[in-house]
Amino acid sequence: MRELSPAQRHRVRVLAERDAASAEPGGPTSGSQYELQLYQLAEDRRRLKNIQSIKSKIALKAQLLPKYQIWVDGVLAAGKGGQDDVLTTILVWSIDAGDYERAVQIASYAVTHKMTLPDQYNRDIPTVLLDEFSEAFLHGKLAEDPALAVRVLAQIEHLTKDSDVPDQARAKLHKALGYALLVQANDGDDKRDLAGLSLEYAQAAYGSLTRALELFQGVGVKKDIETLERRLKKATQG
Repeated sequence: MRELSPAQRHRVRVLAERDAASAEPGGPTSGSQYELQLYQLAEDRRRLKNIQSIKSKIALKAQLLPKYQIWVDGVLAAGKGGQDDVLTTILVWSIDAGDYERAVQIASYAVTHKMTLPDQYNRDIPTVLLDEFSEAFLHGKLAEDPALAVRVLAQIEHLTKDSDVPDQARAKLHKALGYALLVQANDGDDKRDLAGLSLEYAQAAYGSLTRALELFQGVGVKKDIETLERRLKKATQG
């Protein structure tokens, strides 16, 4: 990817802000810079479609993301909530590539303005956020940084709290948050090592896991809830 000069970057940012600001809330985004971004996105999607390996797809997305960041910055700075398929696609790619804090930034804008994903995605944005951030912790890179995991999972929980989503998706988010709290409390060690767990963390994790179970009985947290109940009972008796 050709590196833009500072002057070129400034021009792209100005055009991005102009296009984003000209779109009415909920209406279509248009303009020369947006059309250019859409064209580039279509080309990059074709490259991704030709790759079968999920790991290789994620690696390519990480390489491609920087070319869209000026556009994203412009939209977040000046946008009024116009529908933007570039922005929402970059939201998903950012989660896939492990750029979680950037994804939360974009997600906040997208959820606030009730944006939708392009047609190839079969879920709405709040459901995608719950599913993908949960997976990122339970089976992905987000587990490598428990403190970051707790922070971004809590942000996603707050961001989607008023959204109509499947109970299973919300349950998985609460499960991930509960386990992230346990891992953080144990300095990255096994989440089930609860012998020395502080009362504060035990209560917070218990709240998240019991909420997960209320939402979906098959979420798979019953044994951990029982362990936490014993820990809390011991604390209150001591």
